[in-house]
Amino acid sequence: MRAVRSNFFNLLFYLWSVTMVLSFSPALLLPYQVTVWGQRQWARGVNFLMRWSAGIHVEIRGLEYRPKGGAIVASKHQSAWDTLIWHVILDDPAMVMKKELLAIPIYGWMCRKTRMIAVDRRAGSKALRAMLEDARAAVELGRPIVIFPQGTRTAPGAGIDDMPYQPGVAALYRGLDVPVVPVALNSGLFWPRRQLLRLSGTIILQFLEPIPPGLPRKEFEALLQERIESANLALEAEAVVK
Repeated sequence: MRAVRSNFFNLLFYLWSVTMVLSFSPALLLPYQVTVWGQRQWARGVNFLMRWSAGIHVEIRGLEYRPKGGAIVASKHQSAWDTLIWHVILDDPAMVMKKELLAIPIYGWMCRKTRMIAVDRRAGSKALRAMLEDARAAVELGRPIVIFPQGTRTAPGAGIDDMPYQPGVAALYRGLDVPVVPVALNSGLFWPRRQLLRLSGTIILQFLEPIPPGLPRKEFEALLQERIESANLALEAEAVVK
């Protein structure tokens, strides 16, 4: 039954995604807010299909900490779901993403249109400077910056020894002088990375207490990791996977 439910959702997910990308491709010629609106409708549709076909619900906690303007959102990353939910729960987010994704036809063009922050991981310190410049422009427009501090998806239960935090989030913290909102989640239990299987239950995403600007780098990094990792372990422990 799990396999049937998973395959049904996967089919709907790809059909919906292709339909939305093709339908909104003309928006590339319109003001970028039109594409932002389209991204939000796509993400809402995925959440609906996920709930209807695979029995995966979503719970958002800590909304009192959700940023309403220029701030850094530093989130755990366990599944593809983590890359789309921000279009629903944040207002016009600027997401830090791999530069390679810009090469994807139409999708990559839409990311350029909505001014996502593309990072060339092979460029070293030059990439950090470019990322900071783009992030500063986004914050000045009142947009929240979304970054995955570990740089890629991690499996539930994997600690920082398996996938350490990358220097990008500390560079943004030091260069932008805005609060950092840590985020924990348990999406990898229901939408596992590199798998087609989808498991029923409730994905929980939790905004945590913001870290104010101005802390020394090492103190900031230790505090960020402690808040995210401890909250993540708690969310994974309470999850009920069906």
